[in-house]
Amino acid sequence: MNYLMIAGVLSAVAAVMHIGCIYFGASWYRFFGAGEHMAVLAEKGSIQPTLITTGIIIMLSVWAAYAFSGAGVITQLPWLRIGLVVITGIYMLRGIAGLFLIYAPMGRTPDFWIWSSLICLSVGIIHILGLYQQWQHL
Repeated sequence: MNYLMIAGVLSAVAAVMHIGCIYFGASWYRFFGAGEHMAVLAEKGSIQPTLITTGIIIMLSVWAAYAFSGAGVITQLPWLRIGLVVITGIYMLRGIAGLFLIYAPMGRTPDFWIWSSLICLSVGIIHILGLYQQWQHL
């Protein structure tokens, strides 16, 4: 089992889900817990949710590419080791930080912070396992 391949797939799936938010609009922003403010902006036709979500899509796509590169599925990307370490750290930090935001949700629901944090921690752990597994090949 190649954990970096799994990590890449998970980041790619997250990117596709964010594409769905842009395409399907407010109902998807609400369902995935982006907050009522983002949903209302999407309903009003504001470009802001699309720009923010596009940034997230690009980031997640790059992260998927780095995981696939580390798994040996695509060509080796520049600064692969450091990139994967940073990506892993961001997933872990986001997961941990989100657990502290449950009681100060900043426009999002506590459920959003719980679920998204658990997902980020899980993906971070899969990255850690993948780094351990592939380190000598990176």
